[in-house]
Amino acid sequence: MSKQFEIDIRNAPVLGSTMAWRETGAQDAPFALFLHGNPTSSYIWRNILPLVAPVAHCVAPDLIGFGQSGKPDIAYRFADHVRYLDAFIEERGIVSAYLVAQDWGTALALHLAARRPGFVRGLAFMEFIRPMPTWQDFHHTELAEEQAPAEAARAVFRKFRSRGEAMILEANAFVERVLPGGIVRKLGDDEMAVYRAPFPTPQTRRPVLALPRELPIEGEPADVDRMLQTAHAALAVSSYPKLLFTGAPGALVSPEFAERFAASLQHCALVRLESGLHFLQEDHPDAIGRSVAGWIAGIEAVRPQLAA
Repeated sequence: MSKQFEIDIRNAPVLGSTMAWRETGAQDAPFALFLHGNPTSSYIWRNILPLVAPVAHCVAPDLIGFGQSGKPDIAYRFADHVRYLDAFIEERGIVSAYLVAQDWGTALALHLAARRPGFVRGLAFMEFIRPMPTWQDFHHTELAEEQAPAEAARAVFRKFRSRGEAMILEANAFVERVLPGGIVRKLGDDEMAVYRAPFPTPQTRRPVLALPRELPIEGEPADVDRMLQTAHAALAVSSYPKLLFTGAPGALVSPEFAERFAASLQHCALVRLESGLHFLQEDHPDAIGRSVAGWIAGIEAVRPQLAA
């Protein structure tokens, strides 16, 4: 029988606020850093961490402003998340890790990898954020039957960027509509309660509103576009191992796009999941967890040979 690992939820001071994280796995194993997106938290990895724990020291932070982390008086722009994540990594003493990421977590992971390539033991990612030259690249699909849902998603996110205060701050639309709308199965009441808990008031939802406005589309915001152009250029020439997950039909990443993207990278394996939209961790935790665990175990098995 395999060892059962408890998941601890911890909290520590970071840059004048606090950041919470879930942690499990063997202390002497390589780190695996799990990075979530908007509007979720480390809770989204809850069913994946136990599967990866036998081969890695798993750390899943709540990004600043999300989950059980603090909500300092900042703009919650992408650069703010970079600062807080860097400080968290420093505070935890993590010097190298496998990065496992989805949504804005992928932007943070790729930006980190571009700046500190020696930090990255490998990258497992899904539904990733990238610079998009036009709005047609957002929720892009090559299937005729998916064109209408894709156009509807673009229209909603355009509104988030222009008049999102009423939709996100007042109506909590990102949690109440976008989150369940990006999952094939229906979340239970207890699960929705956890996702709602960090955002009980309009003021607490400011981090959720900020990120749709940070999506690099048509070159704006210019600073985020530059940062992620650089990050994706570094990814294109990187040699560390990669594992890309795709669901059907997907949301930001269609299966067809994922196949081409994986083929364009060095050492990138593609895992095709079954029916899935944006929050693949909620629909396929077992497949993702077991794939990541096997991937890490395989890499670690050959690392001594590569170093010799």
